Amino acid sequence: MFIDECVIKAYAGDGGRGCSSFRREKYEALGGPNGGDGGKGGDVVLVGDENTNNLIDFKYKPHWKGQRGEHGLGKDCDGREGKPAELKMPLGTVVTDEETGRIVAEIVEVGQKVILCKGGNGGWGNTHFKSSTNRAPRRSNPGEEGETGTYRLVLKSIADVGLVGFPNAGKSSLTQRITRARPRTAAYPFTTLHPQIGVIDFPEIYERLLLADVPGLIEGASDNRGLGHRFLRHIERCSLLMFLIDMAAVDGRDPAEDYATLVAELGAYDETLLEKPRVVVANKMDLPESADQLIAFRERHAVEIIPISCEEETGLTELKETLRIRVRQSATESVAKS
Repeated sequence: MFIDECVIKAYAGDGGRGCSSFRREKYEALGGPNGGDGGKGGDVVLVGDENTNNLIDFKYKPHWKGQRGEHGLGKDCDGREGKPAELKMPLGTVVTDEETGRIVAEIVEVGQKVILCKGGNGGWGNTHFKSSTNRAPRRSNPGEEGETGTYRLVLKSIADVGLVGFPNAGKSSLTQRITRARPRTAAYPFTTLHPQIGVIDFPEIYERLLLADVPGLIEGASDNRGLGHRFLRHIERCSLLMFLIDMAAVDGRDPAEDYATLVAELGAYDETLLEKPRVVVANKMDLPESADQLIAFRERHAVEIIPISCEEETGLTELKETLRIRVRQSATESVAKS
């Protein structure tokens, strides 16, 4: 099961209370105060984890609590700090406060740590209240309460290339051919029910790209129609969009119209997606009707098109190299702008 959105409740640990005690030893009549401080409560901490790919752990365990700090003891012994609750987050997770709607954290790097709720400080023991006028204080402080909150977790996959297309265009087949991912493939639409992240390897130059395969979009996806609308967020962080078009029009569709509809749906969802660089890929070029459809497509859309065939595995080497070059160009442009 793939979960990319859920709500959790976080409770940081309370601080331990301070101790009020006095030194009592033989031949030491007035030993003075020696109460230790309470320990700090455990934080609730988010940790970026490369081995976690969705939020299923938090769907079925929505309550997370840090350990309470131990109480202070006599003989100047401070209480032990409470253990933090560490939540391993997939990269690309956006954390929003449910009460205020404010984004409080974005997990984008492996090992990144963000304190979601701070544990309460431990209370002072009576040693802290000793003074020249109060040699035997009996005062100690209780520990502070830990922070609590309700948060919405939304996963936005981090990938270099976002693959979009209509159902049955061959997205899963292409993902299988050029990456190490193995999504389900079949001769009917909507075989992909959740986003797939695949790795495109370039072993000869020690490079790799991450490809996000989004479930098939349909017209009206931006208005919550079909499956794809739930997963459009997964291409927001991609530096390059790849439009896969069924150029053979196997389902009786118009390839040129399909491309226009896909662009319109992405723009309706988020206009900034239209500013991203894109690559148009014409699939199923092994079928005889594809040649005429490709000519008609080029007459309507003045875009660069890479013809391929997943069935015969033609054009895939050129496609991979084009993706690598375009992603590198996008990264260079981003650095220049910043």
